[in-house]
Amino acid sequence: VRLVESGGGLVQSGGSLNLSCVATVSTSTFKLYTINWYRQAPGKVRELVASATDVITGTTYADSVKGRFSIVRDNVENTVHLQMQSLEREDSGVYYCNARHQWTQTEYWGQGTQVIVSS
Repeated sequence: VRLVESGGGLVQSGGSLNLSCVATVSTSTFKLYTINWYRQAPGKVRELVASATDVITGTTYADSVKGRFSIVRDNVENTVHLQMQSLEREDSGVYYCNARHQWTQTEYWGQGTQVIVSS
């Protein structure tokens, strides 16, 4: 499974960004993976931001982003979007897409996309 993230960049505090993660895998296989977005700020551990198990249900968020971020899964395009609003400086970091098989727990990571929120 190859994951490619895009959509990062520089944004002012209070602004919005939409990140995308495209998985190069068959549609039937994609559905077997939980897709997670992690982020890592300089000097900090990587933290889980949001997860999507399936299209309709199964989304979870870190407390720090609830109400501001939305994870949207498209099982037709094998894509997961992370829609980020009301961005804060603390949201800055490298955002990584992660795919974890629901049965085997095998994981795959993308290369990351940088998000910088300026005050």
